[in-house]
Amino acid sequence: MSKYLEYLTEAAQKAGGTFYKITEIHKGKIETVTLKPGNACQNSYSVAKSFVVTAIGMLYDAGLIDMGERIVDIFADELPEGMDEKWQYMTVHHAMTHTCGFPLGYLDIDAIDASKLGTDDYLTYLFKTKLDFVPGEKWAYSDAAFYLLSRVVSKKSGEKVDDFLWTRLFYPLGYREMAWSKCPKGYPIGATGLYIYTEDMAKLGELYLRGGVWQGKRILSEEWCEITRKRGYEFHNICSGKAYGKGGAFGQMLLYIPEQERVVAWHSFGGGDLLPAVTLWRE
Repeated sequence: MSKYLEYLTEAAQKAGGTFYKITEIHKGKIETVTLKPGNACQNSYSVAKSFVVTAIGMLYDAGLIDMGERIVDIFADELPEGMDEKWQYMTVHHAMTHTCGFPLGYLDIDAIDASKLGTDDYLTYLFKTKLDFVPGEKWAYSDAAFYLLSRVVSKKSGEKVDDFLWTRLFYPLGYREMAWSKCPKGYPIGATGLYIYTEDMAKLGELYLRGGVWQGKRILSEEWCEITRKRGYEFHNICSGKAYGKGGAFGQMLLYIPEQERVVAWHSFGGGDLLPAVTLWRE
């Protein structure tokens, strides 16, 4: 075990809660420590959003989408009558930054009983939503934004986001089993419910750390990796500016740390905060 993983293991034991696995990728070498045995694939919760961001980035690289595109233009043939006029102002960028106008916490399937929504058509359900504010006016975090983006990927590519990523990301990076929670019509929720190995979650961080290149093969453009950092597309500048990361409910985390050439990821349930330990680490 690397000294870094020894250090984080000790920090995790002191932090409390249950940590299942911690993965480190350092200068291309991947290593995982199991703290408590559990299911091979764990729910990554909102870390899933960073995978949807990656799918959007692939569409961007292919010239198939623009961040300034209006959602109503993308779905022009599927819009119900009587939509809130504020929808006319919502762009892909607004959804990517949680400034699209949905109520705080909207369509959070981890916290609500979605079977009680009264519909099997989540897309139309969103289109009929009265937005809380004009898109761009303020920030309100919701899973609705990333379910919408999951559907944007399908609309632009003709594939569901999990199928889209299997051929372009998961298979090229050597992912194993994975599963994604889906709406009644079979579309991945996008915002949450992505069950993957901790090692495979870490590989996405390595891709962004290396500017879109995985083991010598370009997967994403360097431009898109830079856009995600500058615009805060789910990878946020954290750890006193030393790392970029995305967390998930109940203690999931994916971080890449440029100055250390290191990626670290973990799955937990109620695991304590390891970010101070990441910040304090010295080689």
